[in-house]
Amino acid sequence: MNKTSKVEVNQDGTQRGLTNLAVQMIAFGGSIGTGLFLGAGSTIHRTGPSILLVYAVIGSFFFLMMRAIGEMLYADPNQHTFVAFIHRYLGSGLGKFAEWSYWLELILAAMAELTAIAAYFQLWFPNLPAWLIQLVFLVALTLINLAVVSFFGKAEIILSGIKIITILGLIVVGGWLILTHHQGISGDRAAVSNLTANFSVFPNGIAQFIFAFPMVFFAFQGMEFVGITTAETKQPRKILPRAINQIIGRILFFYIGSLAVIMMVSPWQRISASQSPFVQIFELAGIPAAAMLINLVVIVAAASTLNSAIFSTGRHLYQLALESHSAHMKPLRKISTSGIPIVSVLVSATLMLGSPILSLFNQLTSAFTFVASVSGDIYILVCILTMVAHWKFRHSPASRQIAFRMPAYRITEPLTICFLLVYFLVKHHAGRQLGRLFGRWVLVVI
Repeated sequence: MNKTSKVEVNQDGTQRGLTNLAVQMIAFGGSIGTGLFLGAGSTIHRTGPSILLVYAVIGSFFFLMMRAIGEMLYADPNQHTFVAFIHRYLGSGLGKFAEWSYWLELILAAMAELTAIAAYFQLWFPNLPAWLIQLVFLVALTLINLAVVSFFGKAEIILSGIKIITILGLIVVGGWLILTHHQGISGDRAAVSNLTANFSVFPNGIAQFIFAFPMVFFAFQGMEFVGITTAETKQPRKILPRAINQIIGRILFFYIGSLAVIMMVSPWQRISASQSPFVQIFELAGIPAAAMLINLVVIVAAASTLNSAIFSTGRHLYQLALESHSAHMKPLRKISTSGIPIVSVLVSATLMLGSPILSLFNQLTSAFTFVASVSGDIYILVCILTMVAHWKFRHSPASRQIAFRMPAYRITEPLTICFLLVYFLVKHHAGRQLGRLFGRWVLVVI
């Protein structure tokens, strides 16, 4: 124990400086991003009020996956990444594939956030080069990550806090518009009945409902960052269960609550698919410069996700270095005097420079679409392997006497794995008939 700072220092030199609030905010930072603030109109336009069902279903499966990850980390809280359990329980071959693939997925996801930051920042400064914007944000957030882990946690609390305040602001403002029956978009009055009138699960057909799943699934990515903070969290066996049990409910509240309010303020058919619903609601309330406000929040949201990604990639690469016997990986094990795996963080951040380089040769939208698509495929495969590893874990001696368990894992785990497999097939448009077949199967399973 470090008596001066009262922060527990691990044997490898890393420090347990993250609080319960910081851990939850890191999860918020990873999972509540630009998709909600900008993409909500598109998801609502696709399938109407039943989009709330899509969020609830996917959120439930993410909760089950987080409980599986939490159980393994509860048994061994010294791991710097949950992906290490794939190596332990499924063998070195799949383990190395998953570990390197997930690290690459995080790099690509960070690059996607950098391209998004540049695109939104250029709305204010259109003549500023995208590569320069990306470089400034990347350097600034990397420096935050090189400070003590508690400082990183405080930075993430601030960044994620801005997003949460904005969502709560929308819910409060929208609630006021509903209570006063404010005249909304296209002359419609705000009312709860806008959400329930002429309700249909498939207003635009079952295909649109099914293909809303990939859009919503992408929004939940990053929640698993909780499973990369454990080795640097204070009292992990106390904080980890609390953080996992609380985070899913709060994220679902923010997602479902904000979308429900949006569709109460105006019938979902009137909501623009091309403009942020947050902007539309704040403009209805007479808030000046609503578009500028949301653009600022979107930049903060992307920066928050990028901040968490830099943290995660550094710890993940450090874990890979610990498991490797290669002399080339040994420098990546270096820990700074402030308890940070400094070389692993710097190497990961350096690879993210691919984003500003990419922006020199492609349009920002093309770059964002490319990196998001590739990272999404890797992510799903790692999720499936993680669940299989947990199944093996539950049949090993290490799972005995564990107080934090995945509920009814013999049923919920195969169900989650099947859901992830079906989602992967649907995401890749595996033929129209196959998509319909698996889509119906998803509904039956749900």
